[in-house]
Amino acid sequence: MPTIAQARAWYEENDPVHGFDHVLRVLRLAEILGRELGADLEILRAAALLHDASGAFPGEGGARGAHEHASAEFAREVLMEEGWEPTRIEEVLHCIRSHRFRSKEEPASLEAKILFDADKLDVNGAFGVARTIGYAMQAGQPIFAQPSESFLQHGEAEPGEPHSAYHEYLFKLRHVRDRLYTEPARRIAETHHHVLTTFFDQLKIEAQRGAS
Repeated sequence: MPTIAQARAWYEENDPVHGFDHVLRVLRLAEILGRELGADLEILRAAALLHDASGAFPGEGGARGAHEHASAEFAREVLMEEGWEPTRIEEVLHCIRSHRFRSKEEPASLEAKILFDADKLDVNGAFGVARTIGYAMQAGQPIFAQPSESFLQHGEAEPGEPHSAYHEYLFKLRHVRDRLYTEPARRIAETHHHVLTTFFDQLKIEAQRGAS
């Protein structure tokens, strides 16, 4: 079983989006949900510790857009070295491949649904605000830009339109609560969601006031 000390070496210390502090929060949330729902905690803990272990930091070979696959392959190597049975390795890899909001692979197992939910809870609420702004800074994008009508109506940016933190809120964050799989996660998300929406609603008000 990968340890917390071992996992620390896999993550950038100062990454505000996918750094080790994010991994520890996801691990704690996954354990809370997993205990309540009777999940396999060994599978869940391994998946949580490894879910962003490769390709998530900017500049890692352009793999960030599909870092769930890079992290899954990294996890395969780690768990094979530890002597895990192939079937249990595949359970962990499925959790990792399906943990992203934009993943094409849907979470099928209980553990995969819990990891998805734990990861999404950390992009909700106060940490969701902080991480989304951190992501915009890493990507060289503004915190706020007025979305085009095309983006507001269809989620499709016009040529040259920035993808600000506010754009990401409209495209993803405000919908996260409705994508959660487990009842305990939906319960936690209620408070988180209120904090998230309150911040971005106020951000829009202040940005538009400054533009008037």
